[in-house]
Amino acid sequence: MSEDTTPYAGLSPELILDAMEAHGFSPTGSLLALNSYENRVYQIELADDTFCVTKFYRPNRWSDAQILEEHAFTAELMEHDLSAVGPVERDGTTLFDHQGFRFSVFPRQGGHPPNIEDPDTLEVLSRSLARLHNVGTVTAFQTRPEISPERLGAQSREFLLAESFIPTELLPAYTTITEQLLERIQPVFDGLPRQNWRRIHGDCHLGNLLWRDNTAHFVDFDDCVNGPPIQDLWMLLWGERHEQEHQLSEIMDAYAPFADFDFSTLVLIEPLRTLRIMHHAAWIGRRWDDPAFPRAFPWYNTDKYWSDHILDLREQLAKLDEPPLTLH
Repeated sequence: MSEDTTPYAGLSPELILDAMEAHGFSPTGSLLALNSYENRVYQIELADDTFCVTKFYRPNRWSDAQILEEHAFTAELMEHDLSAVGPVERDGTTLFDHQGFRFSVFPRQGGHPPNIEDPDTLEVLSRSLARLHNVGTVTAFQTRPEISPERLGAQSREFLLAESFIPTELLPAYTTITEQLLERIQPVFDGLPRQNWRRIHGDCHLGNLLWRDNTAHFVDFDDCVNGPPIQDLWMLLWGERHEQEHQLSEIMDAYAPFADFDFSTLVLIEPLRTLRIMHHAAWIGRRWDDPAFPRAFPWYNTDKYWSDHILDLREQLAKLDEPPLTLH
């Protein structure tokens, strides 16, 4: 059923502190688990009265090369004076290993999610994303994946249809609606050129944006991929269609002077939103053997969850029939 079976069973506080010490860090013993499900992330106090954030990567998810590409991207961003929180280097590497667990250490970054209802905040955030995407054009990821309906949609569908999460009486509805969605989404992707795709953050929801001192600090590049910049921008939109079009205009007013943008990719907003919904449902199922997931998502194995999920997908099918968002 799951891609991983209790992957963190042996990750004890003692092992975490031993891992830090083995690689030249000096923890005091103060350790606080932070809110993360895919990886295990801890705030750790160091002997010099500072704090760091240590991420233990989920086994068998990314290769070493893929993780190091993520680290190299954040290093490039920091070289261009963007506030991306990248890992600490020790002994020529940013990826450490201890008793089979791979981990990295990051400086602690304070802040809170940005208030994107504030026009000034949205302007700064949009400029910052434009600069991030400019750096992303320098080269492409060689080992990290690309956004695609196959990876996010079709594979998610195949997994869920092969497992027993969806109630039997809802399987026909799920099968039909997901087939219809993928039949609609794939041609949209096929009809767009790839030359303007680049390295992007990939998971730019507000929880991965920390706002402090009028600056957007980008954290958690764990899902960085090759893809269209609109993937990082559509998550800033909220509300009804007319509100989203107004926000999109504000975003582009700030973004366009700093980076080129392919306006034909606006047609991807609802397909990308749909793929995210499909992928999220399968992501929980793939991790169900990890004890953290049943605790965090107790409603996942209920009829109501799947009824609501299918309703969300039907609403997305209706949105795919609407014209793409336009600028005011």
